[in-house]
Amino acid sequence: MAKPVDRAIAEALGRPVQHIGPLSGGCVGEVYRVVLSDGEEVVAKVDFGPDPRLGIEGYMLDYLAARSRLPVPKVLHNSPSLLVMEFLSGVSGFDAQAEEHAAELLADLHSITSYRFGFERDTLIGGLHQPNPWTEKWAPFFAEHRLIAMGKQAVDARRMNTNTLARIEKLCGKLDSLIEEPDRPSLIHGDVWSANVLAERGRITGFIDPAIYFAHPEIELAFITLFNTFGNAFFRRYNELRPIRPGFFELRRDLYNLYPLLVHLRLFGGGYLSNVESTLKRHGC
Repeated sequence: MAKPVDRAIAEALGRPVQHIGPLSGGCVGEVYRVVLSDGEEVVAKVDFGPDPRLGIEGYMLDYLAARSRLPVPKVLHNSPSLLVMEFLSGVSGFDAQAEEHAAELLADLHSITSYRFGFERDTLIGGLHQPNPWTEKWAPFFAEHRLIAMGKQAVDARRMNTNTLARIEKLCGKLDSLIEEPDRPSLIHGDVWSANVLAERGRITGFIDPAIYFAHPEIELAFITLFNTFGNAFFRRYNELRPIRPGFFELRRDLYNLYPLLVHLRLFGGGYLSNVESTLKRHGC
């Protein structure tokens, strides 16, 4: 039987828990705002299920903290079933100043590069497995390890049929002519939607719930447009720092957004299938 959450946190940190209350968010486990006996506030994620994987999120946060200037919560305890992080102030609402700051932070993150696409280990997105084998070219990586891999997960979960997966595979066969190779693979956060970004007084205070790997940075920009995380102020400032190549908004962002649409289809089903099929139809698949 799993030990109570407050006891698990107290044992991990060596300090008693004064107060604990639920927080919204997170696709894996339960999330709590915790006040320790000395008054320090922390955030705890708990997963006492049969296959806990919170350690992967802790690893990604540590990686970003060590190798980038992206503001992320400090990891205080990291294990598969319990992740404890510092509490970051801020809310998920962004004025023009905050959007510009976000652009500066993400442009700086995207300046961290690798020689290959993928990552040193597999990661998670929304609690789902995200394979990251090192790959020399972007189009094959995006096709095989993003679109087809997540399409297969959606089929296995009975959110999508094999006919739609065959259409995705057809599209993947011509990606070379539709998307571009970047100069170098860039480190991306991987899940930049409003609930995963915190801001306060015109400044970004934190990025949470990462899904990192080395990619074409356009896939990050595309996802930002999918749920309108940021608007014109963000893209104007980002373009000043890292010019966005012609054709991104008109063609490539819809292709890149197939991946988060497939993620949401796998997680939630519903209307995301029609969004996936509409994109495939626009590209003759």
